[in-house]
Amino acid sequence: MGTELLVFNLLALQTSLFNSHCSSMSKFIIQKQAIQFLIDLRKNNNRDYFTANKTTYLAAHENMVAFADALLLEMNKHDQLETLSGKKSLNRIYKDVRFSKEKTPYNTHWGGGFRRATKLRRGGYYFRIEPCNSFIACGFWGPNTDDLLRIRQDIERNYKDWDKLLKKPYTVSNFGQLQGDQLSSAPRGFSKEHPAINYLRYKQFLLVHAFTDEEVLAPDFVKKCNSLYQKMRPFLDYMSELLTTDLNGESLL
Repeated sequence: MGTELLVFNLLALQTSLFNSHCSSMSKFIIQKQAIQFLIDLRKNNNRDYFTANKTTYLAAHENMVAFADALLLEMNKHDQLETLSGKKSLNRIYKDVRFSKEKTPYNTHWGGGFRRATKLRRGGYYFRIEPCNSFIACGFWGPNTDDLLRIRQDIERNYKDWDKLLKKPYTVSNFGQLQGDQLSSAPRGFSKEHPAINYLRYKQFLLVHAFTDEEVLAPDFVKKCNSLYQKMRPFLDYMSELLTTDLNGESLL
C-alpha cells in the first residue's frame, strides 16, 4: 500500500500544480458548465447530441476529475484510501442498458466512489453530482451473505450501541436516519418482535447527506464534503471492527 499511496500523492501534486484557477485543492470549485452539461444531456440523451457536444463533455469531465482529486487529497489526511486518483474514482457516463428497460445511453449525473484501504477498513464513500439531486454517502451498499449475518448478529446483541451511534445529535443533524433497502419483515432466524427490528430489516447500511445546487457550486464544497465524510467515520469504524471480529470479539484477520 505504501507504493500506491506514493503514486496517488504524486498524482494529487500534479493536479494541484495545473489547477491555476483555484488557490488551494480544498477550495476547488465545480463549474456551472459541468452542471449545465447534465441538464442539456437530460433533454437530449442520444448519441448524436453527445457526439456533437463531445468537447463540452470532456471539459466538464476534466472539471469533475479535478474536484474528485481535490476531495481525495483532503480525505487521505484523515483516512487511508486505495483509490489512486479522482479519475479512477469516477463512474463512466456511458450506461450499460443490456438489462435495463430505460434505454437512454448516458447517465445524467456525475458519480464516483472511494475505497478504504486494507482489510481492517471496511465500507466506502460515494458522491453523486446531479441537478437538484446531489449527495454524498458512506457505508455498505451490498454486504455479502456472511457480512450481512454478522451485522445483524451485532444488532441483535448490541442494539443499544447502534442506537447511541445513530442517534447522536451530530449524526441526526447531518445524516438523518440510517438509509438503505429493507426487508418487508424480519430476516430469517431473527424475531420480528426484537426491539431493534427496524435495524434488522436493513439490507444496506448507509449514511447520506444531500446538497442544493447552490452548495455544490460554492467555493467551500470540497471542504464541506470532506468535513461530512469525517463525521461519518465513527459509523465506518464501528462497522469495520465488528466485521473483522467474531461474536467473541476475536480478530478474524
